[in-house]
Amino acid sequence: MRLSPFHWPLSVQVFVAMILGIALGEFGRTQPYLGGLVNNTLGQIGMMIIRFLKALAVPLILFGVLDAIISSPVTAKIAGRLAIICLINVTVAFGIGLTLMNTLRPGDAWRGHTEELIEKLGGPQTPLGQGLKPTLDPLQSLSGLIPNDLLEPFLHNNVIAVVLLAILFGAAIRSIRGRTIDGVPVHLDAIEQAIRGLYQIFARVLTWSVRIVPLAVLGLVAHAVAKLGLSLFQDLISYGGIVLLGLSLHGLIYYPFMAFFAGGITPRHYLGQGADALLTGMATNSSLATVPITLRCLQRMGVSDTSARLAACAGTNFNNDGVTLYEAITALFLAQAIGFDLTPFEQLIVVLSSLMASIGIAGVPEAGLIILPLVLGSAGLPDAVVAAAIPLIAPIDWILARCRSAVNVLSDMLVAILLDAWNQRAGQRQ
Repeated sequence: MRLSPFHWPLSVQVFVAMILGIALGEFGRTQPYLGGLVNNTLGQIGMMIIRFLKALAVPLILFGVLDAIISSPVTAKIAGRLAIICLINVTVAFGIGLTLMNTLRPGDAWRGHTEELIEKLGGPQTPLGQGLKPTLDPLQSLSGLIPNDLLEPFLHNNVIAVVLLAILFGAAIRSIRGRTIDGVPVHLDAIEQAIRGLYQIFARVLTWSVRIVPLAVLGLVAHAVAKLGLSLFQDLISYGGIVLLGLSLHGLIYYPFMAFFAGGITPRHYLGQGADALLTGMATNSSLATVPITLRCLQRMGVSDTSARLAACAGTNFNNDGVTLYEAITALFLAQAIGFDLTPFEQLIVVLSSLMASIGIAGVPEAGLIILPLVLGSAGLPDAVVAAAIPLIAPIDWILARCRSAVNVLSDMLVAILLDAWNQRAGQRQ
């Protein structure tokens, strides 16, 4: 057994980093310790890591979506069915999340605390929410998502625009693949191989980069605790409870109901036969790593191989209900905490950003924590709030991450079940 901390699961490393961050923050406070180390310096290092991960996530999303589109052997009709099923599922997920957040409003208990944290961390001097809110004009807000040039979405981390570009270019590649124009065959093999290669390169770099996430958590938590102490973390119980409630309602109530109502598989069969994949997803914290187990579970349920592979392999990027629900709840929670009440249209922008970001970064360990800054930015939250979010959320994120992965695995299985039932009714089961 390897005892080196570098070989521990990332979730364990993050948890240990959070404990060490709390200890260093309480021990050192704002004074130098251990040979001149200052918690403020640790916080600056943590923010540099987070900024790097945020910059790396955008091209990964682009090539991840492109690769998913060009590598999936699907017809337009079946792809449409898959899209409809995924859209219904994620709509229910967001409906649950937004209803809970707008009804229970757990972020209200944080008002004043977050503003104090940002002020002590050197944030903006103007009251939060003033001059930072997105425009109330829906058309103007929508026009802000349309880039002036192809580089702008990458320069400004416009996730929605990046994913839309990826979908358009991916669809274009598929539409002209193998065609002949003016008697000359169109060869796109080199382009497709380049896309796959670039995606693998960015994924590998991100995999390496994720190894230093615990260092970012340690630094940011130490900085926050040094400034305010531990009292601020007590209200995390309400936030975590809302996230877990939303994930439970979606994964353990809605999914089994739909599997039975539309797929003809009883909740006992769905959860029982899918238990191996569910537990593996929680243990590995990755729905992508669980795909082989998911396929075996779907086979035991009697789902056709075509539907299983399409939903669990090609469609896994679009089945991240757990991550998208978590991102939206977190963004609204922090917005409520600083008195940054979002209109329904602005909440829709957050929802779309959560969905788009999770599509491109599916399967990456701790994906929810990595794309959180992107989603918070889409909500119009200031940089100081985005910086404060990581140390505020990190103490319980390692628990929520496993629940998110479990919901994603359940989503893969449900989509396969519903797609297979739809194809069977249409006489197109393969």
